[in-house]
Amino acid sequence: MAEINLKVEPREKSTKGATNQMRKKGYIPGVVYTKGADAIPFYTNEIDVRPLVYTTEMNIVNLTVGDNKNLRCIVKEVQFDPLSDKIIHIDLQGITVGEVINVQVPIVLVGQAAGVKEGGNIQQTIHKLDVECLPKDIPDSLEVDITNLNLGDSITVKDLNYDNIKILDTEDSVIVSVVAPRGIEEEAEEEVAAEEVPAEPEVIPKGKSEEEQEG
Repeated sequence: MAEINLKVEPREKSTKGATNQMRKKGYIPGVVYTKGADAIPFYTNEIDVRPLVYTTEMNIVNLTVGDNKNLRCIVKEVQFDPLSDKIIHIDLQGITVGEVINVQVPIVLVGQAAGVKEGGNIQQTIHKLDVECLPKDIPDSLEVDITNLNLGDSITVKDLNYDNIKILDTEDSVIVSVVAPRGIEEEAEEEVAAEEVPAEPEVIPKGKSEEEQEG
């Protein structure tokens, strides 16, 4: 797992207006949380946090707060502006050697699903998993092998197993599946619907037949 150095400055609680002015100048407010200690508000240059945010891998943050506060952290949560998608806040979680922590780890799909050769499409519904482990066991990513997935097959959380890691997501949560293309699905649904429609009964007229009328 890669380690990234980040220098931040402590900050005092301020008004919403002051925080927005800080963001306009290119600074991002944040908080680092450590078990058994007070949360530390800080601010840092937006450019400096990009390597922590725009990545598919887990990173250890060697955090320096001011001149003498050094912590080892991981990214806990990042908030984005809903309109511009810019980073507006970052939370870090302090880690302690030997202490179990909860983290989100990205999923990486490996292999080529057999169902794709049958015309299916890969549909990934979960991209990160919540896991519990020791800091030394935090993986960069969790590989999920999709090679044996046929058309209509899926992989759920309960199908996964990793050493020294406990997955916290619901066991029945679907991570990835191979689905039929939309056109084929619609045709199949139409065929099923047609089979389910009962045949209309033959209508027999109540009037007299032509032979009876002639007689």
